[in-house]
Amino acid sequence: MEMLRSRTLPDLLDEMAARYPDREAVVGGNHRLTYAEYRTRIRRLAKGLHRLGVRRGDKVALLMDNRTEWLLTDFAVQLLGATLVAVSTWSRQRELEYVLRHSDASTLITMDRFRGQDYLAMLEEIRLPGLQRVVAVGARAKGTTPFEELWDLGATATDAEIEACQRAVTPRDVAYILYTSGTTSTPKGVQLQHRGLIENMFSIGERQHLTPDDRMWMGISLFWGFGCENALLAVMTHGGAIVLQREFDAGEALALIERERCTVYYGTPNIALALWEHPDRARRDLSSLRTGAAIGSPQAMQMVMDLGAREICNVYGLTECYGNCTVTDAHDPVEVRRHTVGRPLPGMELRIAGPATRRPLPRGEVGEILIRGYMTPGYYKDAEKNAAAFDADGWFASGDLGLIDEDGRLRFRGRSKEMVKTGGINVAPVEVEEILLSHPAVEQVYVVGVPDPRKEEVLAAVVVLREGHDTSADELRAFCCTSLAAFKVPQHVRLAKRADLPVTATGKVQKVKLQETLAAELAPRP
Repeated sequence: MEMLRSRTLPDLLDEMAARYPDREAVVGGNHRLTYAEYRTRIRRLAKGLHRLGVRRGDKVALLMDNRTEWLLTDFAVQLLGATLVAVSTWSRQRELEYVLRHSDASTLITMDRFRGQDYLAMLEEIRLPGLQRVVAVGARAKGTTPFEELWDLGATATDAEIEACQRAVTPRDVAYILYTSGTTSTPKGVQLQHRGLIENMFSIGERQHLTPDDRMWMGISLFWGFGCENALLAVMTHGGAIVLQREFDAGEALALIERERCTVYYGTPNIALALWEHPDRARRDLSSLRTGAAIGSPQAMQMVMDLGAREICNVYGLTECYGNCTVTDAHDPVEVRRHTVGRPLPGMELRIAGPATRRPLPRGEVGEILIRGYMTPGYYKDAEKNAAAFDADGWFASGDLGLIDEDGRLRFRGRSKEMVKTGGINVAPVEVEEILLSHPAVEQVYVVGVPDPRKEEVLAAVVVLREGHDTSADELRAFCCTSLAAFKVPQHVRLAKRADLPVTATGKVQKVKLQETLAAELAPRP
C-alpha cells in the first residue's frame, strides 16, 4: 500500500475519510459509521470538549469499555492537541487514583459502572484537586457532565476553532500515555508520539498485508496497548474497519466474527483457547478470518491458524516500542510463524547483548533483547526509570531474552525480569506482594508466575504468617480482590513456614526455586 502522507492522528483521520469516505470505519453496538461519518462525529465531539474546556497539552483520561464512544473520544482528544490517558477498566480505587493523579489528568471521560465496579462511587472517595471535569456516558450524577450533552455543546463552536487546534498538533506531540506494569510496585506511564503511532503501525499492517477490505474483530480491550496502540492503528492506516465487542465473551465473539465477516484476529493464548473450546465453534463459519497478530507458544499460534486465521503473524514488542518491533510476514511459512517472531520492522534495530556487559552477542546466542528506533520519548515524570531503560546510544533494555537466528529472525526465549504475563497482560509481582504485606497476619510474601494451559502463566503467592496470627488462602485472595484488578489476584496461595523457604548462603529467598517447586506441585497429573 502507498505510504501515508499524514503524521498526526487527526490528519490520518482526514486522509482516510478523503480516500475511503463510504467505507465502514467502525461497527459497534447500534453504530455503523463510514469514514466520512466517523470524521463528522469526531469533529462535533471535539467541539463539545473544547467548549467544556479541554485545551492543547491537557491530559484527558478515558475509562470505558469497547464502545464507539471510546474511539470517538480518542480522536476528538487528539484533534484538540490534548493527550489521551487510557485507563484500565479493571482498575480498583487505589489503581484509578494513582493513574489519575500521576498523569495530571484534568478531565476524565468514563462510564458509571462496568463488571460490577462503580467508577463514580470510587471517584467520590478520591481527592484529586487537579481533576477539573468528569464526563459520564449514560449517567447523571452530581458534579459530572453527561456525555450526551457534548453534542449540543459542540454546536456552538466553529469549524475555525477546531481547525486551528488541529494545525497546532505536531508529529512529535504526545498522543497517548499508556500505563503498563513494570518491576516496580506502581505502573509506568509510557508516552507515545503521533508520528511513531502512524509510521510503526503502518509497517505492522504491511506485514499482515492489510487492505481497505479488512475488518478487524476488536475483542481485546481498547485501553491496552495491543488494542489502541497496535490493532486499531494498524487497521486504520490501511483503511479497514474496526468491529467492536464490548467485552470478551467467546460465544459472542464467534457469532460476531461470523456475522461481520471479520478477517483480522488479534488475541492472546487464553483468548484463542476460549474460542477453540467453546461449544459453538463447530457450527460457526470463521472462514473469513485471514491474518492478524498473536502471541504465544507454537501450539498457541497453531490454534489460531486452526481457528481460521491461516496467515496470522507472530509478533514481539512492548508498549514502549509502539506495539511491536518484530513481526513475521503473513506469507512466511507456517513453521517460521510458529517458532519465530520475525524480523525487525522498518526503522527498528535489534541487538542481543550479554546481560551484564551489554556487549553484542553473535547470532544464535541467547541474551537480553535491546531495541532502538521507534521508542517512547520516555516514561512520564520518571527520569530515574528513563535513565535505567535507555543507554547513551539510545538502546532500550527490554529485560527479555532472545536470539537472532541465521535468517535474521528473532526467537523469543523468556523474560529476565520477574514480570509475570498472565492472559497476555503484564503483572509486577512486587505490586501484589505489597498488597499482601499490608494484611495484618502476613509477615513475608513471594509472588511468582507458574505455568497455566489457558493463560500462559498465573500468579502464585507463598506467604509466611506472623507468629500468633492465623488466616486462610481464601481470605488472602479475598483481601487482594479489594485492592487489585482481578487478573493480578494470585490464583494459588500457599502458606509456608520461614524455615521451609529456599535461601541463598546470604539468606536471600530464592524465588526461582519457589517457582520450580510450585510449578511441579501444580502441574496436571497424568
